Order: sequence, then structure tokens, then C-alpha cells
Amino acid sequence: MLIEDCFELGIISRKHGFKGGVVAKLDTDQPEKYENLESVFLYINGELIPFFIAQSQLLPSKVLRIQFEGIQTEEAADQLLGAKVYLPTSFLPPLSGKKFYFHEVVGFQVMDKEYGIVGAIKVVLERPPQPVFVIQNNDREILIPAIDEFIDSIDREQKIVYLHAPEGLINLYL
Repeated sequence: MLIEDCFELGIISRKHGFKGGVVAKLDTDQPEKYENLESVFLYINGELIPFFIAQSQLLPSKVLRIQFEGIQTEEAADQLLGAKVYLPTSFLPPLSGKKFYFHEVVGFQVMDKEYGIVGAIKVVLERPPQPVFVIQNNDREILIPAIDEFIDSIDREQKIVYLHAPEGLINLYL
């Protein structure tokens, strides 16, 4: 499994108990969808390693208490602390309309209502207070907030994000 074929679900944040249990802090709006997983991938030393789940329990605050098969000591659990938790992108439910996964729109062309073709989305940054499209326009990067107010529609077949950026924003970068 390649990391490009996965999405980050969360991170192993701490140990739980003395028998190898860990707690994963989930980065999702719907943690309940991930309560009964059979397995996950942990990113350890630059590799995705599959771990099978013997038992899990969803706790408040988007945390999942996990007991992995074969991890039965505190010392073994220590090796997992800080590891990012991944699942294949096939686990993600398809989105429609203006909703999108950040990884999904990378490479999409951006078409502004006034400016026309702006460029291709290089990455979507998670920045407070809102996510930001980083758009490659020849040798320049253009940053546009990736918010509903600016996005008109997303054409997944043609791989185009249609938006209307605030007046003058695109020209600031050019």
C-alpha cells in the first residue's frame, strides 16, 4: 500500500493502560464511522505497516481507544506513540456538490468567473481560520481561500473547480 493511496485518519497520541492499549486522536467530522475497523496502517519509520485491531472503543472528543493484535505490553505500545494512522482512500464515502476531500482536488484546474483559467491546484493547506487552495500559475503560486462562498461548483469529470475569487485577489499575485 502506498501512502498516496491513503488518507490520514489521525495519530496515536498516548498509551492506555498497562497491556499495550493506545489512544488515537481522530481527525474527522464523523468519528463514529471508524469505531469498528478491522485494521489500519501506521506510518512508522517511513513505511505504512498494517496493524489488526483486536478491540476498539470510541470515546468522547474524537478519540478511539485501540487494542492491536500482538501489542500486549507498555513497551510495545511505546513504539507506536506519535505514529500517524492511515486508511485506504476507498474507505472514504464519495462526496458531491461543493464538498470535497483536500487530496481529491489536487491537480484540478481552477476557473475563476472573472479571470478565467487561474492554474492547477498544487495543494490544499489546512490553515486557520479556513483551508487555502495553493494554485500553480506558471512560475507563481496563487492562494485563494477554499471556502463555500468562493466555490461555485466542482466538475469531478473534467477536473475543474469553478470559483469566484474576491475582486482583485488573483491580480495581487500576478
